[in-house]
Amino acid sequence: MKWIEWIKEKLGVEIQFPVIADDRGIIAETYGMLHPGKGTNTVRSVFIIDSKGILRAMLYYPQELGRNMDEILRMVKGLQINDEYKVALPANWPNNELLGDEVIVPTASDCQTAATRLKEYDCYDWWFCHKKIDLNK
Repeated sequence: MKWIEWIKEKLGVEIQFPVIADDRGIIAETYGMLHPGKGTNTVRSVFIIDSKGILRAMLYYPQELGRNMDEILRMVKGLQINDEYKVALPANWPNNELLGDEVIVPTASDCQTAATRLKEYDCYDWWFCHKKIDLNK
């Protein structure tokens, strides 16, 4: 709790998500957060768990490196977009070098769909099609 108070007092940021304390190390052990060479010091970890309790992503950072909040937010947004639109996001989205802010359409599972995709989407080939989505709706 002191950590949350400190952040609010010193940084002016109020934590809006649940934070837990693991006084006995059970959670750290279960989630693989204890590095064998670091004693009881935990590996810095991020777990993105959806509203159904499904672990969607996990990131492990060595103690010596801070977390990349931009990447964590990008991952959360990307998972939300995937859930809503059933598309994939390219690396560095929305600033991908090849597709910009466009998303990748799932691969066709049959020949007929593969043939029609070339007419429906922008494609580099039948298996690599992309499109723009409206995130403001």
